[in-house]
Parts: sequence; structure tokens; C-alpha cells
Amino acid sequence: MNPYAVLAAAAAAWDRIAARLDRAAREGLTELLRVVRDRDTDERERLAAAARAAALLGEALPDEFGAAQQARLAPDVLDEGAPTGPVVQGFHAEDLAVLLMDGHRMVGPVLGPVRERLLAAPALDADTVLREGGDPFAPDLIRLAGAGGRPRLPRFQFSEGTLPWLVVLEVNALLAADRDPWGAADWWLSGNAWLGARPVVLLGTGRDGHLADVARFLMEEE
Repeated sequence: MNPYAVLAAAAAAWDRIAARLDRAAREGLTELLRVVRDRDTDERERLAAAARAAALLGEALPDEFGAAQQARLAPDVLDEGAPTGPVVQGFHAEDLAVLLMDGHRMVGPVLGPVRERLLAAPALDADTVLREGGDPFAPDLIRLAGAGGRPRLPRFQFSEGTLPWLVVLEVNALLAADRDPWGAADWWLSGNAWLGARPVVLLGTGRDGHLADVARFLMEEE
């Protein structure tokens, strides 16, 4: 049995099983998944944590993840050539950590690639922003949960150093970036028919008012 496959299957079934996990199960999974997703931890420790998490799922949801069900999920031998582990219905083991710990749904075959694209954009970590005198926790800055759940602040938000563009703060507030940072980041980094370009490339071009107007119109339409 491959424990990473069990965790991936749990991520794929999250909509069905989330409400069935009690507080103790959630807390236990959280502690184990914190190890599983930490790429700085020795692989043997990560695998052991994944195995314990799979066992916990079996205890909490025996009808879904009992021994017989887990045995059918994946072969006994781990696929060493797959850095993200087995894929179950487009979900990976780390997706379960994202769903349970990060509180967003940018995972799976549809939203997972969007998350990867947004995280691939240049970004600063919270420590760098603090070290340079900025405030990484300012409410109108976009913060995306990256590898291991560590916050990444897309670099385009800052005009120089860690000084934010005022129009970015204005637009992020309009887009409710504090509640939906992924949606806000996607707005900035994707093509926009109203603007004829990706909004991010218009920063510093004197079109601040246009950027804010388009964002305001978008939110009013919704």
C-alpha cells in the first residue's frame, strides 16, 4: 500500500469526507501532514508520517479508507520517478494538506495548474519583506500559500524594495484579496479583455485610474 496514494485519494474525496472528520482526526492529520509537505524533512520521516496519516484515515473513515480500500489504491512499491507521488483523479498527497491546512481549494486537475502558474510568478517571502522594512501582513497585499504553506507575496505588488504600489492596494481591496488572494492574483497576472493586456504590465504606465475602474466594474457586475 502506498500511503501517498491514500492521501491523494482523500484529497480527491474531500467534498464527501470533510464533514465526517471529527476534531481529533483533523488535528492529528494536520500534525502529520505538516511533516509530509515539508520538503526539508528526511524522506523516510515524511513517508512514516504519510503512513500514520493513512492509518488515521482508516480509523476515522473505515468505510472509505479501511485496509481493503487502501490496498486497492496503488501498488506496494513507491514510484521513485514521481516527485509529487501518485496521482488519484488528478490529486496529489500534498493537496490534502492544502485543503485541510491552507483553507483554499486551488488543487486537483482543474485548479491545481492555476495554483502552480500563480506560484511560479516572482514573489517575496514574508521574512524578506520584514527584513526590508515592509509589512507582509498588510490586509490589502496578496499572500499565497506556497510550498509547505509558507506565504509568498507576488513581487509585482511592490514598486521598489517593499514599497507597495498604491493602485495595487486599491485594486486588491476592490477584489477582496484578503478573502480570495488566488482570485486577485489571477486577475493581475491573466490577460484582461477590457485592458487589452495583463493588468500587471500596466503598473507604472500612468493607467492607475483605468486599472481601478476595471476592477471596480468587475466587482459590481458580480
